[in-house]
Amino acid sequence: MSASPPRALVTGASGFLGGRLAQLLAARGIRVRALVRDSSDVRHLADPRIELVRGSLADRESLAAAVRGATHVYHCAACSTDWAPWRVYYEANVTGVRNLLEAASREPGLERLLHVSTTDVYGYPLVPCAESGLLVDVGLPYNRTKLLGDNLVRAASLPWTIVRPATIYGPRGKAFAIDIAALLRQGVMAVMDGGRTPGGFSYVDNAAEAIIAASTARETVGRVYNMADGSGATWRTYVDTLADGLGLRRPWLSMPSSVAFALARTVEAPHRFLRLPGRPLLTRHAVFLLSRDQEFPTEAARRDFGFRPEVSFEEGVQRTVAWLQE
Repeated sequence: MSASPPRALVTGASGFLGGRLAQLLAARGIRVRALVRDSSDVRHLADPRIELVRGSLADRESLAAAVRGATHVYHCAACSTDWAPWRVYYEANVTGVRNLLEAASREPGLERLLHVSTTDVYGYPLVPCAESGLLVDVGLPYNRTKLLGDNLVRAASLPWTIVRPATIYGPRGKAFAIDIAALLRQGVMAVMDGGRTPGGFSYVDNAAEAIIAASTARETVGRVYNMADGSGATWRTYVDTLADGLGLRRPWLSMPSSVAFALARTVEAPHRFLRLPGRPLLTRHAVFLLSRDQEFPTEAARRDFGFRPEVSFEEGVQRTVAWLQE
């Protein structure tokens, strides 16, 4: 370990997980550098302990400046939406990873590169698997490009660690907070198969603290870890609790996942082939997340770096609701 204080680079700090991670690192007295685009909203990074470097993963010059002198690199940036052009996914999740690895490889003081992946790389199995499970390309852009990014990191000659979160939620979360709240307000939120599927929920603070712990434990070098709080909460529990907290009607629509997959393929087709603007009303990616058990085992994380979620599911949802009400 270096004698000088840690210096951390966080990519994706303008986003949800990366932003919270940057805040928590700074609160620990760690000097944080955040790589952000000129167009990014960075009000949540208004902290004198967080240095902003304007640029992107595609700009090698700004990337080199951001990495310079870092002892730890936390790669949270990604295209994680369920609908975007293939080029957008590939540039963010593959080319961006490759560029970051090249820049990091030139830093002699680098102690760890922590890559945030996803449990989606397992291909949405019917039964959640441990980290030794097969990586399966199901043909969806997010799943495929994150898998390719994982492979690049694992082949790198760097001290790396990979974490694979399932469903991260909390204040500032878009997909599982802002978007679901909007659907609830519109009365069009649907669940799959009665909403009985475990969501593999991880409160953002729990996820960020796990990432910090994983990046500093010697046992985690060259290893991969699933990440979920282990609450066992289902999608029905999650969306009903959000609805109740916001004073909205609970979702009334439940679709069999088989029907939802068929519908998603149907509505995706014109968007894909005719390149229609916007996103389809339903995507296969969304159906996978809502209908496949996401409670991936985390025994390895608990054993190797003492992963113990501090914020309960109930408290995490309450905090999320309070933020949405603001």
